Parts: sequence; C-alpha cells; structure tokens
Amino acid sequence: MNDQPSVQIVIADDHPLYRGALQQTITTLMPQAMVIDVGTFDDAVAVLAEKGDVDLVLLDLAIPGAQRLSGLMYLRAQYPGTPVVIVSGNDDRTVIRSCMDCGASGFIPKSLGVASIGEAVRSVLAGNTWVPPDIDLSTAGDAALGDAAKRLSRLTPQQLRVLMMLTEGLLNKQIAYELSVSEATVKAHVSAILQKLGVESRTQAVILAGRVTGTGTAA
Repeated sequence: MNDQPSVQIVIADDHPLYRGALQQTITTLMPQAMVIDVGTFDDAVAVLAEKGDVDLVLLDLAIPGAQRLSGLMYLRAQYPGTPVVIVSGNDDRTVIRSCMDCGASGFIPKSLGVASIGEAVRSVLAGNTWVPPDIDLSTAGDAALGDAAKRLSRLTPQQLRVLMMLTEGLLNKQIAYELSVSEATVKAHVSAILQKLGVESRTQAVILAGRVTGTGTAA
C-alpha cells in the first residue's frame, strides 16, 4: 500500500490564524494531501528547495520577504512547473489581473468560502487557471505592467534576486555579501539584467521592476 501523499501543497502566509484555517480547509477537503505551512517567503523557498516536487503553492501577496509580485515572479522563474496561486485580502480586479499577467495560476481572495477554495485548488491542480467567477478579466490589462512582467520573465532566478536587491538600494558589495558571491559576479549579473530588460541604467531597471513589485499598491 502506498502511504505517500497524493498531493503536496505549500501555504505561505504570515497570518497564523488564516494559515491554519486554510490548512484545515484543504486537509478536510483533500485528506490525502500533505500541507506544509510557512510564514515567510524565504521559508517557502527553503521548503521548495528541499521537497522539489511540490504540486501547488498558495502564496500570500503581502508575505514578508517579497515585494508584492516579486515573490510570484521568483517562484515562476525558479520552479516553472509548480503552479502558484495568489492569496490576498485585496480582491480588486486590477490586482487580480496583475497577478495573472505575472504568471499566477489562480487568485483566492481571503474572503472566499470553503467550497470555493476547494474548487479553486482542485481546478489549478487539474492544470487550469482559476479566479473568482464574479471577476471579469476579459478586458485588456495594464499594458505597462504586462510589458514589464514579460521582460522580467527573461531573468534567471539569481538575476531576479539581484534586481530586487537593487530596488532596495543595495550597492554591489552589499549584494555580493548577501549572496556570498564576488562583486565581479554581481557586476556581471547587473550587466545581464540591463541587457535582458532592454534598459541602459540601474535606475531604469529599478523603475521597470517597480511596475511589477507594485510599490504603493495595497495587498
């Protein structure tokens, strides 16, 4: 008899009560699922690195350790085969569209009922995308955001990490220290980032990244 869980799901949310409730909901609806819950983005990345075969990530849009959509972008670059569903208290259509444009497989508002959460999770695990049925995403999205997301998708996970550190104002030597690499390696990453993004300076790269990280947008 195979005792291995049929599905492995990671819940990444910094609110313990909601995280626990979501875990209980999923295990009740899917008793064979193994659910791992973490409270920071770095912990989520560590779990994915250890497990390697996670079937689904439920990611809080405002989780500590990631700047809005940067966490989603990183996971899509590092684990392209693992679907990521955004969980957020902000169910504004623009926010949902931004998440989907940046590669999310679904969007679950924190106000969603148990039955709908089950529907969303099962749909994404079946290979589909899912958003609340009352949300109309048929209209054109933010062209600037879509373009920025497309350009950022060209970056490797390490290049994306370097870019996020640039947006925090870190210098090359500080980035080198954080990543345990040489300054020459950081400079090479920065040059590659500028080339892939089609910009001429670090400032332009940071501005482009800002369109995706959603600085100043509630989540």
